[in-house]
Amino acid sequence: MNLGLRGKRVLVTGGSRGIGRETVLAFARAGARVVACHRTPGEAADGLARELKELGGDHRLVQADVTEPAGASALAEACRETLGGLDALVNNVGVDGRAKFGELSAQEWRRVLDANLTGTFLVTKAVLGLLADGGSIINIGASAGMRGRPESAHYGASKTAILGLTRSLARELGPRGIRVNTIAPGVIVTEPGGGPPPPVADAIRAVTALGRLGTSADVAPAVLFLASDSSQYITGATLNIDGGV
Repeated sequence: MNLGLRGKRVLVTGGSRGIGRETVLAFARAGARVVACHRTPGEAADGLARELKELGGDHRLVQADVTEPAGASALAEACRETLGGLDALVNNVGVDGRAKFGELSAQEWRRVLDANLTGTFLVTKAVLGLLADGGSIINIGASAGMRGRPESAHYGASKTAILGLTRSLARELGPRGIRVNTIAPGVIVTEPGGGPPPPVADAIRAVTALGRLGTSADVAPAVLFLASDSSQYITGATLNIDGGV
């Protein structure tokens, strides 16, 4: 399917690793113009910069801490300078977190909520004036946020909150034709050799209809679909990408 993304202006947060990296490269290959942000310098960001340069096109990689208002504002300004505006925003920044509830510290609670929820709020607010009418916002949630996961109250709370944010924004931005949707991945292996330990992975496969764990390449095409005009009557929705758990 030709999704008609050539020339579209796209921002992807958390773009140097995992689902974010796969999504950035997929947009670039489809002819979109991409700004991607990362928080930490290093080989992951350098490698993405090299791949984007090889693909050609008008792309930019920005280092920014989007859990802080100043970082989100700087990222928005980079989008203005490079792209002039935005047709799609992918809020992908996120972290995992595990702790027994009785041992969950306020610091750890804030770390996960800031990365998974506050960053989405700050970036969306910062770029809202740049987003074209008829554009698309795609928030990356998690299926664990809907099903619950032991020793992950802060993670589940942050990802469930994304669903509420998505539905509220879909209502508020609908008059501008801006669609707001959530993608909720299941267990996704984002790096070679990564994923849960073998006994856990085997248990997940056993309850997954497709009999395997997901990869970043399973998620990116759905992001591109929701960013395209092919999804122009879809908003406020949650798309589960979990292989049928």
